[in-house]
Amino acid sequence: MSELQGKHLIVIGGSSGIGFAVAQLAGLQGAAITLIGRSQARLDQARALLVAQGTKVRELVVCDAHDHTALTDCFSRLPPFDHLVSMIGDAMGGSFLAADMATIEQVIHSKFLTNVLIGKLAAKKLRPGGSVTFTSGTGGRAQHACASYVGNLGIQALAQGLAAEIAPRGRVNAVAPTWTVTPFWREQPEEQVEATRQHFASVIPLGRTAEIDELASAYLFLMTNDFITGQQLAVDGGIMLG
Repeated sequence: MSELQGKHLIVIGGSSGIGFAVAQLAGLQGAAITLIGRSQARLDQARALLVAQGTKVRELVVCDAHDHTALTDCFSRLPPFDHLVSMIGDAMGGSFLAADMATIEQVIHSKFLTNVLIGKLAAKKLRPGGSVTFTSGTGGRAQHACASYVGNLGIQALAQGLAAEIAPRGRVNAVAPTWTVTPFWREQPEEQVEATRQHFASVIPLGRTAEIDELASAYLFLMTNDFITGQQLAVDGGIMLG
């Protein structure tokens, strides 16, 4: 098992939610952190919290990863790094027949194509022995969340393909959480979020939704286990067992 002490971790989408929790846990293990996100205010707040716990924050980068030109420029200015975590990926509900094409295209662009570009760019800057970890998802079906489902399958294929391509110099994996209460849903009405939480708690065999740290710890496991690559780790309370 590798140690994170002195390693440089980049978290894309790390200013809040699961990505921020990954940065917190990695920082407590001695990693230096670079956060990439769309909001300077949220990045500044995240840095303050990380610094308060004693974590070294190397850089804050404001970038909309969905803008592929901006993303490419952002990576051109990054130094080499040891680990990268991508939290990028829009979500949606709706079947193939019900969802409009604009929504389907937006989610596939976000969930799959943007992460393909992240993988291509990260491979050029990844130090030997490093890792890239993507975020997939689990718990949905194609007829209920069509583009998200396709995007998740794409992430799994991306992790497998990139893992084969960059081995043995580096590793590539994905974490697949099911629906979890995070700041990702901050723009949804509280009652809607709570109703969704109760629904998932009722269908997850463990009888509850995940805590953010339970998800974040999976990313650290994949970062530090040097013999896992090309895999997708579901952290979903067994929701797909039903």
